Amino acid sequence: MNIEEFREYCLSKKGVTEDFPFDEQTLVFKVMGKMFALSGLERTPSQVNLKCDPERAISLREEYDGDIIAGYHMNKVHWNTLLLESLPPKLILELTDHSYDLVVSKFTRKLKTEFEALD
Repeated sequence: MNIEEFREYCLSKKGVTEDFPFDEQTLVFKVMGKMFALSGLERTPSQVNLKCDPERAISLREEYDGDIIAGYHMNKVHWNTLLLESLPPKLILELTDHSYDLVVSKFTRKLKTEFEALD
């Protein structure tokens, strides 16, 4: 999977926006203003950081040693960095959904109401 395919997938999800809040090289995807994915566009090979359940994050790092690592410049307990070209696209999409769902599950009641109204 390349970064453009990843970008298109993220933007196809409900309530998602993209921007560059940190600098012109760090693309951030947010659902209802809450970050669930980011990519340093200058990084080669292409990489993305995704939120992950802490226990699953450790398991994934062990199973995909070197292709999934502790989140680069992120909280290492809750974020993983994935090398896009090295992993199966199906796994990347599954982990993107997992990250998105983790963020959505933590919405406040007000934000959940706004999110549900997007349908």
